Parts: sequence; C-alpha cells; structure tokens
Amino acid sequence: MEKWKTQVLPPDEANIRLAAELLNQGEVVGFPTETVYGLAANAFDPQAVAKIFAAKGRPQDNPLIVHIASMEMLPPLVKDPPALAFQLAEKFWPGPMTMILPRSERLGDEVSAGLPTVGIRYPSSPTAQKMILASQLPLAAPSGNLSGHPSPTTAAHMLHDMDTHIPLIIDGGECQVGLESTVIQVMEDRVRLLRPGGITVEMLEEICPVEIDQGVLHAVDANAKVASPGMKYRHYAPIAEVTIVEGELPAFQKYMESVKGDGVYAMVFDGEEDGLCVPTLPFGQSGQPETQAHRLFDLLRQCDDLGAKKVFVRSPDRHGIGLAVYNRLLRAAAFRIVKLDDRKD
Repeated sequence: MEKWKTQVLPPDEANIRLAAELLNQGEVVGFPTETVYGLAANAFDPQAVAKIFAAKGRPQDNPLIVHIASMEMLPPLVKDPPALAFQLAEKFWPGPMTMILPRSERLGDEVSAGLPTVGIRYPSSPTAQKMILASQLPLAAPSGNLSGHPSPTTAAHMLHDMDTHIPLIIDGGECQVGLESTVIQVMEDRVRLLRPGGITVEMLEEICPVEIDQGVLHAVDANAKVASPGMKYRHYAPIAEVTIVEGELPAFQKYMESVKGDGVYAMVFDGEEDGLCVPTLPFGQSGQPETQAHRLFDLLRQCDDLGAKKVFVRSPDRHGIGLAVYNRLLRAAAFRIVKLDDRKD
C-alpha cells in the first residue's frame, strides 16, 4: 500500500476543495462527522473502497456506511425504500442515524460486503456536508481507526492510526456525539435496531415500533452475515484487557481490592474516584450517558497511553444513549462481565 506524508489541515474552502479532488482521484480522506471521524472514499469506485479496507485492516465481510448531503443523493443508492424511511429521514436527518435499505445496482459488493442492502447516513456535521457536496460523491466511510481500535473523536486520534496510510485528514475539532451512528434496518411498519447510538430507542419509538436485534447485547456467531458495522467483531478496544463490572459502588470498591496490581485501572463515574485503591479514569456523570458517550473512546485510547494492562469499568445505565455506551463497552471487553450483585437488567 502507498505510503503518504499525511497532512492534517483545517476545514477552510481551499482544503475542502483539496479533499474533494483527492476523493475524485480515487484516494481516501479522513474527515469529521458529529459522531466520530470517518475514512472516506467514492462509494461508486470499488478500487477506492478497497483502499479503505486496506488502510484499516478491516475484514471484507464488514459492510460500510454511505454518507450523503442531500435527499437528492439517495435515489441512485437505494431501490424501493419503504415509506417509513422518509418519515425517519424527515425527523432525524441530518443526524447520527444510519438506515439499512435495499441497495441499487450502482453500488458494488465491496461497500455492502455482498449484501443486498446498504447503510445510508446524512450527517449533520457542516464539514462533512461540505466535503460531500464539494466532491459531488456519496462517500463510503467507516470510522477512521485501525480495525478493532477505539474510534477517533479528534483528528489527533485519527492521525495516530492513519499516519502514512492516507494523504489527508480534515481537522474539524472534537466530535460532538462521540459514538458512531445509530443503525436501523427499516421495514414497512417498524425498525430493527442493529447498533445503538445518538438517536435512541426512545426517540425512534415516537415514530414507529422498534425491535432490538440480539446482536446489540450478545455476541454474534463468527460465521453470521451482519448488515451493520460494529456487530460482529471485537471493536473499540485498547490493548488493555477491559472488563465490565456490574454492581453498586461499594461492591465495586471492594472488588477492586481483589484485583489491584501493576497496570490495573478503574473507569468510574465522575465523583467516584475517592475510595478506590487503583488509578481511576472518570468517564462521565452517572445518570448522564451523553457525557459518558462523549468521553468513552478518548479514555479507551488513554488506557494505551498510560500502559494499562487491565481496565475495570463501572457498568453504565442502558437507557437512552446509555445503551450505546454499554454496547461499545461490551465489544471493547469482548463480552467479559463481572456481576457483583443481583441487579436485574
């Protein structure tokens, strides 16, 4: 694969134009969205899409999401979308929601991992929209990290993983949401949640019934075909071994006494740092999952910077965007969970 001197440039008009030129030449460019930074290529160019997989070291059966910047860009990408898709788009686009829809013949198997469907998203990030419109291309774009690593929420995160792999990263500052988009499979009268995110179950239920796929909270079979990124493989993980610990704070404090040692850290809610026998990483306020979502990936990356060997994480509440935080932690932990009490789901 070609080695680049990766540039990180601000999102001014000239640099957006440079990004658009590179995309039209079949190259891959890093760009910010409101969720995480993405690794973008022309969705209609199979060779450009292949460069995404090469840069990330991404498994070929892990589908990509295609990003648009107007509803006029939708028809060439999908065929016979259900009417419900337009209701959802009117409510939640632009925004952190991806809809799985029947794909058109114009999109190759490379984008959708051979599936008859494709994920489509209309991001709300002004920088992302400007890049898409400047290039006049739908952009296939997964998160801009090495496969399996925590997703990047800053340009510095992305440069750490993608330096020399791509020619350019547009630096739009810190991402607002901090977790990847909600992914839903759209049916005639309901949706199936494949990956939770900033558009929550509760928000979707205002429009239609919501089924939660088993893969949101449970491991997916290694041979299964999945319609959404983030369902099948170990994702979002630092080098350290991550374990989710379910239980009240006093029980967590006692448990940490039994596992303390060199390189052991605790990820706790703000204000819970006192009374613990190991170094702590506060990852947001208890009962305010938006703050947890915003910090999670940055802290998982800090674990590597600190040389952490084992990280024990206080289990978040699963309501609202808390379900998305828990989902990402499950995959970072490879489903390692310690239950300290009889608390029910």
